[in-house]
Amino acid sequence: MKKVLLILSLLLPAFSIMAAEHEVKMLNGGPEGAMVFSPAYLKINVGDTVKFVPTDIGHNSESIFSPDGGASWKGELNKPVSATFDKEGVYAYQCTPHAIMAMVGIIQVGDASNKDDFMKYVDTKEGEFAINKGRFKTYAEQVK
Repeated sequence: MKKVLLILSLLLPAFSIMAAEHEVKMLNGGPEGAMVFSPAYLKINVGDTVKFVPTDIGHNSESIFSPDGGASWKGELNKPVSATFDKEGVYAYQCTPHAIMAMVGIIQVGDASNKDDFMKYVDTKEGEFAINKGRFKTYAEQVK
């Protein structure tokens, strides 16, 4: 038993070292058009953290879809917010003031274990956008 505990205590720091931090910028415009996150699609590993940075003013990041028991967050306007992803699956987020403009993004953590539910959500959410229709669906096509 002591050997098992010793091995576990030696391995745990290695797992935290392997976790990465990714950055997503909140922008007024980018290659995809007005009001975007960059990158809009991000594939990461379980245990990684994503920091949402308000590069341009007037934005926030708020989770809108996650696997059961997955991370959720709601950042304040013009302030960075971070989320750590400890559960595999597909997550979606939006900028609250610009949600109607399809300012959305996707994070895939490991395998897309909830892809079917996510794709149904994308179809529903697309109907809420006043402009940039099809953007969310285009991003969702990257989920494998």
